[in-house]
Parts: sequence; structure tokens; C-alpha cells
Amino acid sequence: MLFPGAVLVPLCCLQHSSMLLSLLSPAPLPSGAINRGCYMNKPALPSDIVGLSKVVPPLSRRGFMSSSAAAAAGYTLAAGPVRADVIHTDTTGLTAGDATVKVPGGDMPVYYARPAGAKNPPVILVCMEIFGLHEYIKDVTRRLAHLGAFAVAPDYYFRSGVDLTKIDDMQKLFPIVNAESDRQLFGDLDATVAWAKSQGGDVNQLGIMGFCRGGRNVWHYSSHNPNLKAGVAFYGTLVDKSDGVPKNSIELAPEIKEPVLGLYGAEDAGIKIDQVEAMEAALKAAGKTAEFHIYPGAPHGFHADYRPSYRKEAAEDGWNRMIGWFKKYGVLS
Repeated sequence: MLFPGAVLVPLCCLQHSSMLLSLLSPAPLPSGAINRGCYMNKPALPSDIVGLSKVVPPLSRRGFMSSSAAAAAGYTLAAGPVRADVIHTDTTGLTAGDATVKVPGGDMPVYYARPAGAKNPPVILVCMEIFGLHEYIKDVTRRLAHLGAFAVAPDYYFRSGVDLTKIDDMQKLFPIVNAESDRQLFGDLDATVAWAKSQGGDVNQLGIMGFCRGGRNVWHYSSHNPNLKAGVAFYGTLVDKSDGVPKNSIELAPEIKEPVLGLYGAEDAGIKIDQVEAMEAALKAAGKTAEFHIYPGAPHGFHADYRPSYRKEAAEDGWNRMIGWFKKYGVLS
């Protein structure tokens, strides 16, 4: 089943000139320990980056774009080879494009999509992965617009002055994305909500969703904005924190403001099932409304239809669960 307005487009089946980056795994933490970025003086990778680095690249390059074709289509190269049969969602019946939002430090780029001519559509924030505002995130934004939402994806890593979508080495992304503090993130998302409202969006029906680091941002922003109606986190990290992110998602559980749906892969090398269970228990203990679904055999990034990690059945089921969640809690009609 395809997303509304989407078709599978085989862009090309050329060879890809690079393989997935091989990263060293962090030293194992003792039971109950929280990943603060280092342990026993050895740097530890955030959980989402571990999950990304452990996805096995394809044995064959057939069925994947060449690097030049992937770049021309607007996809990141840092995540490895890009699938030729990516999902492409058109703009028929939509108003979509680029804009900027005033935030401390400059004009933050955003990509938005909304039903053409719709008055006061519900607003859904789309939180991107670590790879920047590339074509996959833009396509997801259009998919949400076809569901009736005014979807907005902000590029909250813009202050680096570097276009993350053009970086082909994952290690070069780390210092940029890891420098983002929760305080700065919250301000950027607050400004995005205010901009969407100024453009006619109904922020009384405000939702948020995201993938990977963006999934973590769903959990964290959900502890900040009391006006959120519902959130959906696709494989968002749960135990990572740093100087700029003083609490991890589990520790923020008592502060979550709205119902959140968590979607995770059983084979995620970075986000273990026991972490998901700990988050579920923390939310339950705090009396929060949340549901979790763990997909057997699914790795980190199972929804990312442009990557080798894509798992069609899990991705479609997760998307449908997201739609149901947003409808249940008043974001989508």
C-alpha cells in the first residue's frame, strides 16, 4: 500500500560508488548506566548513530542510484547507497516549497506542504534525521499534506553554515548535530509553530513526528510544549544526553505533555528493546498516555525508503499507526 499521493518511481538502477560508513561501536555501558557521551575516557556514539552504522549495506549495487543521481535527486549520501525505487510523492493539490523562519542566529530554512486552498489546516512538525533537510524528509512532509495537514520541516542545524545534505561522510555530521542543545531546539520549534500559525495553520491541532534524532526530538519537545495534541516518534533515542541535553528521554517521561506513539525496530543496534521497555515503564509510572510497537526483524531506519534499512511492511504499518494516532487525538480529522 502506498502513501496518499505517492507512487513508486524507479529513478535509475545505476551503480553506487560508495558503501556505508563503518563506525567503531562504543564500549558497552554497565547495567543501568546512561550514555552521556563518554565512559571510561572512551567516546561513546549516540544510540541513533550506532543504529545507523550497524545497518548492513547491500551485497549488490543493483537497484541503487549512482552517487550523482542520488545527489541530483536531493538525497543525502552520508547514509550510504540510495534505493532506486524510492517513494516519490507529488504536489498535486498541494501548496509546497521553501521558506525561512526568524530565529536567534539567523533565518532558519523550512520546507512546508499543505493542501491547496485549505483554511486553517492542522499543523504537524516534521523532525528530520541527522542528514539535514533532504528529499526524504521533504517527501514525508508532502505525504502528511495529502492527509490534510500543514506540515513543516525546519532545518534546525542551519547555524553551522554547512548544507548537511551535501556531506557524504557521516563522521563530519556528528559535531554539527551533536552541538544542538535542547534549549535551542525548543526555540526553533516554537518559532516554527508561530510561523505556521501566521500562515493560517491551526495550532490548536498541533502534532509532531520525527525519525532517528528527530524521533528523539519528538520526545524532548513533548516535554516542553503544552499545546501539542499528539506526537509520534520513529526510533527516537531514549538514553542519550550531553551538556546541551541535560536529560534523556526516559528522564523526561514525567514531563511529557501529550499522548506519544513510539515505533521501534527489534533489530536496532543502537536502541535496545530494554530501553524501549524502560521508557514505557517510566511513562506509565508518571500516568502518561503512550503506546509502543516494536517491529520484529526491523533495524534502525526501517521507515527510510531511500536506504538499505527500509522494511516495507514495518514502514507502512508504522505510517498507518501514526495516522490513527493523530486522528484519535485530534490532530487529523
